[in-house]
Order: sequence, then C-alpha cells, then structure tokens
Amino acid sequence: MSKKHPIIAVTGSSGAGTTTVMASFKHIFRREKIRAELVEGDAFHRYDRKGMRAAMKAAESGQDPNLSHFGPEANLFQELDELFGRYGENGSGRVRRYLHNDEEAAPFAQEPGTFTPWQEITPDSSDLLFYEGLHGAAKHGEINIARHPDLLIGVVPIINLEWIQKLHRDQNLRGYSHEAVVETILRRMPDYVKHICPQFSRTHVNFQRVPTVDTSNPFIARDIPSADESMVVIRFTNPKGIDFPYLMSMLHGSMMTRPNTIMIPGGKMGLSMQLIFTPMLLRLMDQKRRA
Repeated sequence: MSKKHPIIAVTGSSGAGTTTVMASFKHIFRREKIRAELVEGDAFHRYDRKGMRAAMKAAESGQDPNLSHFGPEANLFQELDELFGRYGENGSGRVRRYLHNDEEAAPFAQEPGTFTPWQEITPDSSDLLFYEGLHGAAKHGEINIARHPDLLIGVVPIINLEWIQKLHRDQNLRGYSHEAVVETILRRMPDYVKHICPQFSRTHVNFQRVPTVDTSNPFIARDIPSADESMVVIRFTNPKGIDFPYLMSMLHGSMMTRPNTIMIPGGKMGLSMQLIFTPMLLRLMDQKRRA
C-alpha cells in the first residue's frame, strides 16, 4: 500500500459486472478531477489470442489439460506484481494493452487479439492506478499481488448466473456451440476454485449479484436475468466508518442482512458504488496530498 501513489484494484471474472465498476469510477474520476492510470487485466495474459489457442492445444495432450486464463500458467503474475510495486513506490511501471477487436486494433495497425508494445508510465502523470481484471487480489507461491492495492473490490455473480452469462455470450456473440462452452467451463473449474475464489476473501468490499428468478439449471436458461430480476449483496470486510443508515436511505429497497452486509436491488448497483466509493476515494486523495 502507498499513501503517495494509491492503487485501486477490481477483481472479477468476465461478465461479473466489472464494467459497471469501471463506469462508476470513471464518473467519480471525472467529477473529482482525478487522473487515473487505467490498467486492464487482459494486458497481463501470457499469450495473445493465437498463442493461447496453440498453448491450449499443446496442453490438452500434456500435463496441464486445464490451462485457462484463470490460472498462473497463462498469466504474467510476476509482471503485474512488479507494476503494482513500482507504482506504489514512485508512480511508475510498465504497461501494455490487449486489443480485443478491430476497433481497438485499428489505431495501432495491429491484428485484434494482440498486445501493444510495453510502455513505461511517467512518474507523476497520474494520481492513482486503477486495475480491472481477473487477478487484482491474486497470490501464487512467493507472488502476493493482493498486498499492494489500497482498495480491493470484488465483483462476482453467484456461479449459476456466471455460467448463464458465459453460455449466452459465447454462443450468441462468439458463435461457439453449447457443448464447446460447457467444455470450457469444466476445463477452467480447477483454476477458478484455486485462483479466483480465494481472492474474494482478500478484498475490502465485495459485490455479489444474486438472481431472484430460477437459475437452478443454468445450462437450459433462455435468458440472462436482468438487473430488475436480481439483488446485489454488498459485504464490507471492515464496516467501521461505513454509514449504513445513509446508504439505505439513498438506496430504496435495500436492507441490512448482517452487521457488515447490505442487500440492494440489482438496478442500484452503479449508484451504490458511487455512494460507497466516492468518500473512500476522497480519503485516498487526502492522504496522497498529506504524504
């Protein structure tokens, strides 16, 4: 952790709602005139799109048939740990971008599914670093990425909802068969259990989306439950200083379920993030100025 160069990390798998977190923080950054260095977790994958396909094909006949982006073998944990460490020390670090599609790749004259060259962050060019990806609170061997961020946020739907979202996204947007998506879910499960789930015990605040409709068999679901068909459980590791009466008065339909937990309607998730994280972010900026 660093008072002078704060780091905020959001961890959660694809489809969990990390995009909502990113949008909420961008609103706060713009409103409070905070310069943020935005880092995407995809940039710290070990392989580009073609390389990952080749690695998975080789792994199927080798000793690691469960190779996935959830685990350390397909990621650059050491480089991410070094980025967080350097940024916390002096506001510098080495970053790159992963180009997901033609629109992102066009300005760089590169193919989609590739990485841009590594670039150095100029010290004092930003007020804080904001990471959004799979491994903001990861630990593996001697590497402890979770020790660096000043604010760690977990965003995760219950597992059946996560599977429904993946099935719909991969079938409708990527053209995969139902059988291929199910096979991917099974292949990634060991890494999900070992390397994704434990991170949510290291976060400061967790957001978990829970459907209020039947998702008991996610593999036959025709629709993704909407925000209005969901509730969001918000858990604070340390509730000291959290103004629960204020939050519940501002978030209509919310309730406390434990001394450190509130539940809100799914459609209020973005608003709740701005209400919760604006004072936290302002405290980080005040500490930075004092440092």
